[in-house]
Amino acid sequence: MILSRMKPAVGGETPVSISEKKKKNKTKVPHLDEYLQQRDYLGALTLLEFQRSIGEKEDNADLWIGYCAFHLGDYKRAMEEYKSLTMKPDCPVEVWVYLACVLFFLGLYKEAEEAASNAPVSPLQNRLLFHLAHKFNDEKKLMGFHQNLEDVTEDQLSLASIHYMRSHYQEAIDIYKRLQLQNRDSLALKVYMALCYYKLDYYDMSQEVLAAYLQSIPDSTTALNLKACNHFRLCNGKAAEAELKNLIDISSCSFEFAKELIRHNLVVFRGGEGALQVLPPLIDVIPEARLNLVIYYLRQDDVQEAYNLIQDLVPTTPQEYILKGVVNAALGQEIGSRDHLKIAQQFFQLVGGSASECDTIPGRQCMASCFFLLRQFEDVLIYLNSVKAKAALGNYKEAEELFLLVQSEKIKNDYVYLSWLARCYIMNQRGQLAWELYLKMGTSSDSFSLLQLIANDCYKMGQFYYAAKAFDALEKLDPGTNYWEGKIGACVGVFQMILANKESKETLKEVLTLLRNSGNPQVEYIIRPLRKWAKDNRVLLS
Repeated sequence: MILSRMKPAVGGETPVSISEKKKKNKTKVPHLDEYLQQRDYLGALTLLEFQRSIGEKEDNADLWIGYCAFHLGDYKRAMEEYKSLTMKPDCPVEVWVYLACVLFFLGLYKEAEEAASNAPVSPLQNRLLFHLAHKFNDEKKLMGFHQNLEDVTEDQLSLASIHYMRSHYQEAIDIYKRLQLQNRDSLALKVYMALCYYKLDYYDMSQEVLAAYLQSIPDSTTALNLKACNHFRLCNGKAAEAELKNLIDISSCSFEFAKELIRHNLVVFRGGEGALQVLPPLIDVIPEARLNLVIYYLRQDDVQEAYNLIQDLVPTTPQEYILKGVVNAALGQEIGSRDHLKIAQQFFQLVGGSASECDTIPGRQCMASCFFLLRQFEDVLIYLNSVKAKAALGNYKEAEELFLLVQSEKIKNDYVYLSWLARCYIMNQRGQLAWELYLKMGTSSDSFSLLQLIANDCYKMGQFYYAAKAFDALEKLDPGTNYWEGKIGACVGVFQMILANKESKETLKEVLTLLRNSGNPQVEYIIRPLRKWAKDNRVLLS
């Protein structure tokens, strides 16, 4: 649920350009129903305002203006319309619940509750009060309004959204699946399910469900944004930003909340670029904005600012507990506070010991952190080894993602970290990245060991080009060994890849250079047929 930062205290202009619409409507003015059926709320609002200005108002025009402004995300404008209506003696009583809904989306929960109390009892009023009870953390009221929910689509969707906000994603999915069986034309349910799968870290499944929706509604703001977020998790920030381009084009004309969401996500996709300019105004609008700003401060080693921002946050999700634990641990170590370290240990234990997180990677990392703070280092190793097993058991793709999440420069320069990351790169067919890790290292016993790992693992995985380069470097560092045999085998492997069109023909020139670097006379028996093939196939070697 997206709230707007355009609160009454903040100035704002409606995103409607009346003059442009008037020019377009000189020849023919479509009927209001046509705009509404096409979900063109901007067009409908422009028509209503034009009719108001010339004294030809539609029936219930004021109500429709509030309705259109609400659906455009211009909650301030909608609030003004509904408030104006409530001051009229003939105001329909249901306007109070409409006003309450707008106030809710503005984040004015107390005012929303007061407005809702003036409205007659209705299913909409109950749903709104249900959500307000969740916002106020009033479990007693929440259960009371829960009991009033009926087995109708609107009420069940409301229940599912509460499950979602309380991190009960599977329960929400179960409701959406049941509703979809009852009405297969309800495409929006696919977006809601995709959001739940995203929260469960099932990004591929989220993308698959989302694709079915986007085939029918290709301009959906929520769906396009979620697609970009999936790409961020599955690929990288650049791929995610490319996916946002379509959303940026669409949201340039309407949907204020989409613009806020885009600005927030671009900061995340760009690794924190512009965080201090974009995130602070969105802290009360987008829940993740506060967490991402805390993460930004931690990456800048500004632990005190991170703590100031998160100290009053009451955690409700595993991510919030973990982040609050990390901040307290960092601050405790920085200022030598045992109290902060104890709080951090308790947060880590809550997550690591919970039934839902105990078998996940973050859960095990939390338990490792908890035992580290308790100085029970043997237990730390047990949990860290269970995490490392992701790589040892062959889950190299997930292991690579986890290694790349490490931010500490000290850890990233440790040989154990570098060797495991290099192995993951190679096993994921990214030998070039492993080779680049070696090039960044200085000459040492660790760099020699990494060379051996790259040479042997690349050879085993059929990445012969980097295996040949690694064996060549090893031969130069230790000429009296049999590394030349590995280099010859790798060079022949590269040639086989060239013949199979899996390697560029131009690579042959570098292969011959590597072979000539060897002091062993047997390499001439390999070089001759390679040169002949190059000549027959017109491959330039000079």
